[in-house]
Amino acid sequence: MRRHPLRRLVTLATLAALGAATVGSAAACGNDSDGSGGASGGPVTLRLGYFPNITHAPAVVGVEKGIFAEKLGTDVTLDPKTFNAGPAAIEAIFSGALDATYIGPNPTVNAFSKSKGEAVRVISGAASGGVALVVKPGITGVQDLKGKKISTPQLGNTQDVAIRYWLKQQGLTTTKEGGGDVKIVPQENAQTVETFNSGAIDGAWVPEPFVSRLVNAGGKVLVDERDLWPDKKFVITNLLVSTKFLKAHPDVVQKLVDGQVAANEFVNSKPEEAQQAISDAIGKITGKPLDLKLIKQAWPTLEFTNDPIPTSLKAGLDHAVEVKLTEPVDLKGLYDLKYLNNALKAAGKPEVTQP
Repeated sequence: MRRHPLRRLVTLATLAALGAATVGSAAACGNDSDGSGGASGGPVTLRLGYFPNITHAPAVVGVEKGIFAEKLGTDVTLDPKTFNAGPAAIEAIFSGALDATYIGPNPTVNAFSKSKGEAVRVISGAASGGVALVVKPGITGVQDLKGKKISTPQLGNTQDVAIRYWLKQQGLTTTKEGGGDVKIVPQENAQTVETFNSGAIDGAWVPEPFVSRLVNAGGKVLVDERDLWPDKKFVITNLLVSTKFLKAHPDVVQKLVDGQVAANEFVNSKPEEAQQAISDAIGKITGKPLDLKLIKQAWPTLEFTNDPIPTSLKAGLDHAVEVKLTEPVDLKGLYDLKYLNNALKAAGKPEVTQP
């Protein structure tokens, strides 16, 4: 069987039903006994996670357009699974329910740290940019943020770290409990437009398409996060693989990365077709297509790149340490980019530097 077009939302409750699993067992247990195939050969199932949103466009398009299935070939069954948040995808990796996933930098670091560098490897980038601080029109500069309430997707997540570090650089304080000069209010992205309109928050540091939704609700961009990074590049999505699966099936991982490079080529060379595919796919997954106009509005803020931009992930970790949201982590061994460079070389594209 070539592939199952299975696209289901995996919730934390569903993962809990799979049974609790320790990080140590995640590194020790594999998926050889559940139909995924083993080191002895035979058919393999690749369980690939991603989020139904714009920042995961290469994954959405790769699944929707059959790009991954074509690259993986007839001996590999693609089993796509969609997630709402990074922690859920990482829990699925740890529990042995997932083999690879598209995911943001902060969950990537957390997974590597919690498993003491054993459970995961970054094998490719996917997207850069697409994040901004959107505020009420009356806020014209950083000085106006004092005493205001600003939301982020989750305490300690990538955007939460970014705003706390930026505010510290501007001389403004925050606390985990929501105190300090600027009150940081973690909440789900889906709530931000409602709370913004009601006046419960004065702004939000969020990824697309929520930036565009807040702008359409009357907000304005105060900080485009691209402006804070060298060459306006910082990782927002990369491709992570379980080391257990990587060791058992390096050939399948190579084909997956081949698919990632091909999916990004499609996204960049056929943006209108990719945008329509994303709208359609999100509709199938969530029951409500994402407005095509919103996708087009958000599109220019994102760069779909195979480079995982390791320097930005390391800098993000340093920022999290500085605002006391995490402890230092040795990232040595996190990246294994030989598969990506193989794919890039075959496609006639410049290779990336292994950190």
